[in-house]
Amino acid sequence: MTTDPANFRPRQYPPPEFPPRRPRPFTRTPPAIFPVLLGLLGLALAVRAGSQRLDLPAGPGDTLAGIAVALWGFGALAYLGKLVRRPGVILDDMKAMPARAGIAAGTAGGMAAATLLAAFAPVAAFWLLVAMLVAHGLVAALVLRVLAGLPSEGRVANPGWHLVFVGFIVGAPAAVALGMDGLARALFWTTVPVALLIWSVSAAQLFRRVPPAPLRPMLAIHIAPASLFATTAAATDQPALAVAFAGLGLALLAALILGWAWVLEAGFSPLWGSVTFPVAALAGALLRLDGWWGSLGTGLLSVAAVVVPVIAWRVLKLWPGNVLADRTGAAEA
Repeated sequence: MTTDPANFRPRQYPPPEFPPRRPRPFTRTPPAIFPVLLGLLGLALAVRAGSQRLDLPAGPGDTLAGIAVALWGFGALAYLGKLVRRPGVILDDMKAMPARAGIAAGTAGGMAAATLLAAFAPVAAFWLLVAMLVAHGLVAALVLRVLAGLPSEGRVANPGWHLVFVGFIVGAPAAVALGMDGLARALFWTTVPVALLIWSVSAAQLFRRVPPAPLRPMLAIHIAPASLFATTAAATDQPALAVAFAGLGLALLAALILGWAWVLEAGFSPLWGSVTFPVAALAGALLRLDGWWGSLGTGLLSVAAVVVPVIAWRVLKLWPGNVLADRTGAAEA
């Protein structure tokens, strides 16, 4: 079949807007802000643990905690404003694998904030913890819904699954701080089997397929569950498990350090935020153990105190002007 040139009509495109349309504030809040905000919260928790271990003044740690909680609160309100404008935008964001992990990091950050608040405002910390556990459950359910609609290659396990399906464990230290050891143990024993399954599947995948270079920084997320399991086990009188999971976390960190050039081959990107919380969480876990474990934790904390703020600054400075949203493909409300 041929087209008669006389009857051919070119496709009409809308003329470009002038001046260009600017999105309303917070309508493109990118989920990529949350991994680095979680990293800052984890660093504040590690600094607090280090201050207690080394018998140092609590002032610097409390200041960092206040800054981290405030930044997380601002980020959470910014994303909530996006959801209020169009609730379905969260499903659009979740179409991208890193964004699913980023949204889960947002609710996990609320649990970490509850841990920091527990000593100063226990009632507020309790309700924040409850709200974030519920919200995290909703996020996990939405992720399952999104995964069910993806082709098989989009449902492959990835390190971000730890944040989504194991992320409840971030609430365990808050539960301990609030005197709810039973809840902490329940979160521990509920999430350990899930993490073991994700670790096993991910290890098998590494032998079959090489992760794309831009996604390799997310491999650091594997460290986070081991670190939080160690912290929770130490806080709930399970010292053998605490040492075992701390050792696993160190082994994973050592593997990433040995392959650092391969992991960071693609150069800097917002996905470097995936490194921040795992490193801080492992430092905090080691600082809660006795003997040379604590010395390792002190050394790792000194590294995290530089790495985490630098990466957080490099990511968050892209947020204004929707630069970060453009680079990460954040949906617009």
